Amino acid sequence: MASIVSETVPKFTAEALKSAAKQSERCHIVPLRLRRAIKKYLREQEELHMKRKVLRLSESFSQIKEVNLMLPTSTSKELVEDPLKSVECSQRWKIKSAYGDIGLKYREDETVAYVASRMPAVYSALYRVLSEVRRRLPGFSPAKVLDFGAGTGSAFWALREVWPRSLNRINLVEPSQSMQRAGQSLIKGLKNLPLIQSYGSIQALSQDVKKSDRQHDLVIASYVLGEIPSLKDRITVVRQLWELTGDVLVLVEPGTPQGSNIISQMRSHILWMEKRRSRKLEDASGKECKALTTLKNGAYIVAPCPHDGRCPLDNTGKYCHFVQRLQRTTSQRAYKRSKGEPLRGFEDEKFCFIAFRRGQRPRQVVHQEYNMPLVKEPWPLDGMKFETLKEQHARRNPEDLEIDYEDQFISEDEDVQDEDPISYDSDVTETDAITENDDWEEEGEETAHANLGSGWGRIIYNPLRRGKRVEMDICRSMDREGTEGSFDRIVITKSKNPTLHHQARRSVWGDLWPF
Repeated sequence: MASIVSETVPKFTAEALKSAAKQSERCHIVPLRLRRAIKKYLREQEELHMKRKVLRLSESFSQIKEVNLMLPTSTSKELVEDPLKSVECSQRWKIKSAYGDIGLKYREDETVAYVASRMPAVYSALYRVLSEVRRRLPGFSPAKVLDFGAGTGSAFWALREVWPRSLNRINLVEPSQSMQRAGQSLIKGLKNLPLIQSYGSIQALSQDVKKSDRQHDLVIASYVLGEIPSLKDRITVVRQLWELTGDVLVLVEPGTPQGSNIISQMRSHILWMEKRRSRKLEDASGKECKALTTLKNGAYIVAPCPHDGRCPLDNTGKYCHFVQRLQRTTSQRAYKRSKGEPLRGFEDEKFCFIAFRRGQRPRQVVHQEYNMPLVKEPWPLDGMKFETLKEQHARRNPEDLEIDYEDQFISEDEDVQDEDPISYDSDVTETDAITENDDWEEEGEETAHANLGSGWGRIIYNPLRRGKRVEMDICRSMDREGTEGSFDRIVITKSKNPTLHHQARRSVWGDLWPF
């Protein structure tokens, strides 16, 4: 092996680093049970002029994008932190335009078009995001979930794939009745469902649920904030969602400059709000309770940011987003239009996201019996010494000279750009009846987890592979506390560090980097 690991950090072997850093999903295949549910739903609907309906839905999304473009692309610090500072106290945080009152109404024809064309892609992005939350928080198993802007239930399907056995109750907030009906139709016939309750607004949920039961382990708002064309109202909605969050809040938006801007604004506001709240509680509680107060309050970012400081991409002209490739379903291939060319068997769903968690970012290993800090968590490469290529050649054995040709090139299934996936065999052979066992199985445990004590950077955009060097754009933390970050281009060469070069060659957009 090309690395020598100190006994103080035995879990950080080269293979463990590779496993922990891998957060991306290759070309995702929509689960058979969801594909069957979509086909069954579409067979029950009026499919006349379906391509025209899908085109109109796409045009409606473009109109929403144009509305967002009219908002300022960059906002002042004061506006993001306290957008209603100038408003009278009696009116503070009262939303003027709720989700569902503005933006896209989602009538019956738009809902059918959404299920046929957009639902598989939205599901795939949410599966990618929630899978990373599970990897970064291995002990987190949400039982009670709130899905704001639930639509046809894309997040529910992703939740069932990622945490199939922990879900007890899911509250859905969706003002469109046609969307609610579609979501209910899609899950018809599934076994072992959690308790599902639908509401038309956050206010309706708050009135129906006791105050002591309003906290949710996980709150999700996906592809919805962009449909609220008002910064003040968006922040008001996110504040309400944060108050309903007991542990983790996940926000997902389209991977556009406008979607990234929305996520960046919400990121700034929640971090600012919790820092202000923590300072007030510390001042009120006194020095004796300061440590306890700090542990119970605050917020930090689980993903994608490796730090809680100001975004280093602000005012750079670049924006943080990711991509999830998925194999197109038969309905997508049937109803999506192409510009005079055969429709590809896959599509790339670009998205932006952020996952917050209540509390303080982990910084120390604590003794379980005495609740005392023992040692600061190591950064991923602390204690590791990598051999140079010259040192490897000096110590290799004769049998090492045998060439493994598969290791000399990146295999086709690792090339995220050029692969054209095969079509679904199951789409051809599946029957009307769903006969498969509907029990969801947990994925196997990862061999290593990327801890949240900083030290792990994020690969933004595709790495550039040029001969024996790899160039990567990395967003990373500047300190162990994760209070400040930077955006840098790093170069890994094979001659200086063959082990990291080997890992860099196989890293893709969205993976973590151990620096």
